[in-house]
Amino acid sequence: MAHPFARELGDFLRARRGRLRPHDVGLEPGGRRKVTGLRREELALLAGLSTDYYQRMEQGREVRPSDDVLDALAGALGLDAEERRHLFTLAHAARRPMPARADHEPERVPHSTRRLLRVLDTPAVVLGRHLDLLAWNPMAEALLGDPTGYPPDRLNMLLLMFDATLTGDRTCPDWERQALDYIGMLRAAVATDPTHPRATAIVGELSIRSPEFRRLWARHDVRESVTGTKTFRVPEVGDIVLDWDTYPLPGNPGPVMLVFTAEPGSTDADRPQLLASLHATRTAGRRTV
Repeated sequence: MAHPFARELGDFLRARRGRLRPHDVGLEPGGRRKVTGLRREELALLAGLSTDYYQRMEQGREVRPSDDVLDALAGALGLDAEERRHLFTLAHAARRPMPARADHEPERVPHSTRRLLRVLDTPAVVLGRHLDLLAWNPMAEALLGDPTGYPPDRLNMLLLMFDATLTGDRTCPDWERQALDYIGMLRAAVATDPTHPRATAIVGELSIRSPEFRRLWARHDVRESVTGTKTFRVPEVGDIVLDWDTYPLPGNPGPVMLVFTAEPGSTDADRPQLLASLHATRTAGRRTV
C-alpha cells in the first residue's frame, strides 16, 4: 500500500510538472510531444536526478528524498515560497513510517471565540480545518444566508459553493478565484493528514458531481493563510465589496476565523449594516407570527 503522504507528494509533483513548458526552462520543444508539460526525463535532468528516481517519486513509491533533492526540485519547478513549504511538508511526512489511524475528534469552537464573534461589528465565521462552517455571527448570517436549515455535514464552504441550487441571486463575479482560495486551504489541510475521513468525503463527493471542482482540485494549488476581496451581489442592498482575512485559532492544525471588513465610513461598510438591520427585522417578524 502506498504511503499516503508519498502519494500526495507524487500528485503534487506531477501537477507542477504539467504546468511547465519547455520554453519556460530554456529547453527546445523538439518534435511532436505526447504531454503538454515537461516530460519526466526533462525535469529530472533540470533537477540533477535520474529519470527512474524521479519517476518513482511521482508514482508515490518508497522514496525518501533528501532536503538537497527537494531544493533541486523546487528550483527546477519554479515553486514559490508557499509551494516550496508544501513540498517539504509532504516529503518530510513521507519519510516517516505509515501513520497509525488517528482519532479524529469533532472540532469545537471555544466559548470565548463565540463571544468574540458576537461582539464583532462585521461579518465573521469560524471554519474548521476542512472548511466546515462551525460558527458565525448575525452579520455573517445576514450576508451569507441562514445556515441553520442545513444538516451539519452539509455546512461546508466548498460543498455549499459548488451546489448550484444555493447560489440564487447572490452571484459572485470572482467565483473561480474564491473557489481556488478555498480549495488551496483544503489542500494545505490534506497535507497534514491525507487520509482524514472528512477530507476524503468532501473531495470524493465533489469529484463525482462537479467537473469544475475536478479541474480546480487537479491544479494542486495550496493556500496556508488567505486574504482577498469578494464581491457579494445582494438584491436588497446592491453589490457589497469586502476584504476578507483568515486568522488561525488555537490548535495545530486548528480552525480559522474568517472576517469580512470594509473601510469605515464607506458604502461597502454601511451596506452590511443595513442588510443586518433588514435581516433582524425579518427574523423578529417571523418570531411574532
